[in-house]
Amino acid sequence: MSKGVVLSVLASVLFAVMYYFTSLLTPLSGLEIFGWRMLLTVPCMTVFMIVSGEWRRVWELARVIAGNPRLVGGLVLSSALLGVQLWLFMWAPLNGRSLDVSLGYFLLPLTMVLTGRLVYGEQLSRLQKVAVFFAACGVLNEVYQVGGFSWATLVVIIGYPIYFIVRKRLKTDHLGGLWLDMALMLPVALWFVQSGEQGFAVLDAHKGLYALIPMLGLISASALVCYIVASRLLAFSLFGLLSYVEPVLLLGVALLLGESIKAGEWLTYLPIWLAVMVLVYEGFKHLVRQRKA
Repeated sequence: MSKGVVLSVLASVLFAVMYYFTSLLTPLSGLEIFGWRMLLTVPCMTVFMIVSGEWRRVWELARVIAGNPRLVGGLVLSSALLGVQLWLFMWAPLNGRSLDVSLGYFLLPLTMVLTGRLVYGEQLSRLQKVAVFFAACGVLNEVYQVGGFSWATLVVIIGYPIYFIVRKRLKTDHLGGLWLDMALMLPVALWFVQSGEQGFAVLDAHKGLYALIPMLGLISASALVCYIVASRLLAFSLFGLLSYVEPVLLLGVALLLGESIKAGEWLTYLPIWLAVMVLVYEGFKHLVRQRKA
């Protein structure tokens, strides 16, 4: 279990490093960085799946698609939904939206809980209801202060639940489905890189990118592999608890990049952080019960 914990925390750290790393890739835009990330990450993920024996999932999915071509539209939608999230993750640090995206990741577990209740009829526990209450207080303050959340926050807290619902409907909520989602992005990723101000020639114009861009791919692929392996080694509840490490680190990166929490926004952040702490406490209690059993 200790190995799984280390890998999960390492994945969160690597995602946070990648979040900051984008600020070093001048003069690339968010779209270009997203394109490079996909072009370098998909081959690494392919190697990992072949080595780990998960490549069979891709073949199984290919056979399902061959038997039901109507699934293609849904698969394109699933890929597009994920692509928007991955692009936003690369774009936000370059455009002063790091704090907004980190807030979205703090709220995401709560919106997932509500999605389970509204879409699948799952019952909320007493502590989950308490967490939702705290989060609602933060939401109401944000609406009062600025009229609502920024679009970047909304993309995270609405887009990801829709993405997971689509994957569940398509029955692609496994590694093969994730690989296909990312593979379908490759033509768009290549276009983003080529259509940049200098295209592939940017490497010759800025020699440092010859080292920085491969490092981006290495960080991205390593984070993904650590995340996947940790999910297999850890109990679901413990893995879910450790997922809260990432938004904390993303918040730190946002502050490191010069963004700040304004006075009126503390009444948004504090209740949401309290809500997250309640969910962590509930998960910890569940984990202790499992260990005793």
